[in-house]
Amino acid sequence: MTTIARNTHISRSGDRLMPWLLLPVVLIALGPVLRLLAEAFGFGSGLTLDHAAAVLTRPSTLTALQHSLITAGAGTLISIVIGASFAFVVALTDIRAKSALVFCLMIPMMIPPQITALAWMQVTGPSSVLLKTLGLAPPLGSPQPLHSAWGIAVLLGIQHAAIVFLTLRAGLRMIPGDLVEAARISGARGARVWAQIVLPLSLPSLAAGAAMTFVTALGNFGIPAMLGIPARYSTLPTLIYQRLAGMGQAVLPEVAVLALLIGTVAVLGVLAGRLMLRRRAYGLVGLSSQPLSLSLGGARPVVEALLWAFIALVLVLPLLALLATSLIPAYGVPLTLETATLKAWAEVLLNQPVTRRAYANSLLLAGSAALILMAVAIPLAWIMSRRPSRLTRTVDVLVDLPYALPGVVLAIACILAFVRLPFGITLYGTLTIILLAYLSRFLVVMLRPVQAAIGQLDPAMEEAAASAGAHLGRRLRTIVLPLAAPAAGAGAILVFLTAVNELTVSALLWAGGTETLGVVIFNLEDSGDTVMASALAASIVGLVILLMGIVQLAAARLPKGAVPWQG
Repeated sequence: MTTIARNTHISRSGDRLMPWLLLPVVLIALGPVLRLLAEAFGFGSGLTLDHAAAVLTRPSTLTALQHSLITAGAGTLISIVIGASFAFVVALTDIRAKSALVFCLMIPMMIPPQITALAWMQVTGPSSVLLKTLGLAPPLGSPQPLHSAWGIAVLLGIQHAAIVFLTLRAGLRMIPGDLVEAARISGARGARVWAQIVLPLSLPSLAAGAAMTFVTALGNFGIPAMLGIPARYSTLPTLIYQRLAGMGQAVLPEVAVLALLIGTVAVLGVLAGRLMLRRRAYGLVGLSSQPLSLSLGGARPVVEALLWAFIALVLVLPLLALLATSLIPAYGVPLTLETATLKAWAEVLLNQPVTRRAYANSLLLAGSAALILMAVAIPLAWIMSRRPSRLTRTVDVLVDLPYALPGVVLAIACILAFVRLPFGITLYGTLTIILLAYLSRFLVVMLRPVQAAIGQLDPAMEEAAASAGAHLGRRLRTIVLPLAAPAAGAGAILVFLTAVNELTVSALLWAGGTETLGVVIFNLEDSGDTVMASALAASIVGLVILLMGIVQLAAARLPKGAVPWQG
């Protein structure tokens, strides 16, 4: 009877908390998306499906769609090559310094895409400071090779390779070593073992990673904007940006249709990945406790050298070029001991009001989003774990939607949802609308580590506290919060890392006075202030690497799965 009373008390407490927590989460996660659907199809505004058909059949729309599919598709293939190569070597072999290698591979994904594009533009082209310093710059007037479809695809592939790596590595670690040993006993060797056992078993994870990469590349704004707009090569995100920047709210019905088109293509990509998963799924029964591990023998130093050389090429080289550009007095001047200066750093960080304001806005928005989501995620994860129901499972799926959809889709949805509120209130052009978009987009980033931590807690501790008279708030504060705090802290840092340099969402939501760091970098480069843009970008890269290092140092104390690049 005592146990029943305790469980009843916990259930009633959870039932009282549930509507107050789940309803706002559902509204934030689903409300803007539903408003987007209503606008795109003209519900309540006198429009018809003819409006959507007219937008979808325009030559500019079809061209942008074709460009998006080409760059996202080619970028996904490049990500598969890079991510799969690293995953197979890191997960299955005995190479050394795996943690350092994975940490370096993750950095390009955490760096804002507009900074990735800016850094790589400093590596190539006739105005490259690094090439001028080395005497290797092509003649003035030569085209910038990255201002092309292949330039966009290559950088998208580098930017998102870590997604394929993380997904595939998780699947490879499930392959038991017993299968390979059995194959070797039967006479299989080398490439045959990999082709007939390892590769087929890893295809589901590879397909899942490829689908996630395609969706992410499809909605990427920073790289196509920095490289495509100068070459007049439009993708769907840049077309939406240009239409909204040029015409304002008058084109909201049109851009709603374009945003819905991106979302539809993204959903089709996810469904294709899941279909492949079903068709290629393999059931592993009786896994051994020892995962598959292969010895490289004498080839290990060569493989390690190749991997680190690749890291130097895709990470160190562009960052050095970015740093070199930030240390010159004017763009195009070679970097020497005589020309090196910190004037751009001082100007952009200390003297320019817009950059100081952008730093303040980005830090405020990222910090506020991290703190609010931490406060929401702990009780939400507790309800999902302790009070499972059809409603909580539905909410668990819905919170993935804003993060899975391309950022430009979420931005348009938030504009439509918050541009005209009751009593003549509008949030468009304020920091509040950006914060609401961040809360919607990054909720799942915070929630998943906290869910993993609370799922490992024994409910008996809470039942004992309830039997002693502790109410729900006290149990959450004294039992759940301390034990889930490390995972919540890791999630908060990941949210902060992602939000502080975000561009895709804020590029469509900012106005004068609400600029974010990503927006300022894009605007500086667009206006020709490349040296100042490089200095600001280099400072952000330093901040990102510092925060990632803090998470890395704390990884040993965090629950498994809290840090995405940890095993």
